[in-house]
Amino acid sequence: MSRLQPVKNVTKEKTLAQAVDTAREALLEITTADSIGEHRGVVLDAERVLTHAFACELPGYVGWFWAVTLARASRSRKVTVNELSLKPGPDALMAPDWVPWADRLEPKDVSGTEALPYRADDSRLVEGFEDTTEDADQLEEFEMGLGRARVLSIEGRKEAYNRWYNSDRGPNTASTRAAKANCSTCAFMMLMAGSARSLFGVCANEWSPDDGKVVSLDHGCGAHSETDAPREKRLWVQTEPVVNETDIEIVESAH
Repeated sequence: MSRLQPVKNVTKEKTLAQAVDTAREALLEITTADSIGEHRGVVLDAERVLTHAFACELPGYVGWFWAVTLARASRSRKVTVNELSLKPGPDALMAPDWVPWADRLEPKDVSGTEALPYRADDSRLVEGFEDTTEDADQLEEFEMGLGRARVLSIEGRKEAYNRWYNSDRGPNTASTRAAKANCSTCAFMMLMAGSARSLFGVCANEWSPDDGKVVSLDHGCGAHSETDAPREKRLWVQTEPVVNETDIEIVESAH
């Protein structure tokens, strides 16, 4: 619902603008006199069409207006009432615009046990045989009519790549800055298929906080296969023990 923003004066439609009493009387058909406050101004809707705004005195409707739309025929001074309504003003309290459940839901709001609504027009997906790009998912013979009905579209892959690369498992993290080497040189990196192979892999190191998660090749952590924990520095250099065998006296046993 659009907000009504009345003004005190208009340069056109003086006949309609001066018909304040006519508009007030028309409101008595839908409400009581004590609910109609002072006249707050008019809104010029179109040629020979104008709306009068009266303050609404009903409890709970602070900032709302009783709106009376008047009109007249060309070259006529006869005023006709077109519409009576209750409309919000600039400062009226209104409920937020309705957003369907499927559109306002965010990934963080869903658990693994909840079913999501089916989206036939999901731009991230295409029919299994419509994607003919080199990066298309390879459909095995058993999928010919029996497997997945839809696969990722080009847009769907781009969205996923951007989301992964800008996540906590991308290059812009504290662990990456502290790492001695990137995931691209780690033995625990399991590469992905298609175009994702050049950007991402899956970590297979159970000692890494990224185990089982998609990481970028330029990500890094302290669990790299070829790095080691720093060795503590010694306060002095420990020499090897020296044994002087010439000073050893060999005693034979009497038994």
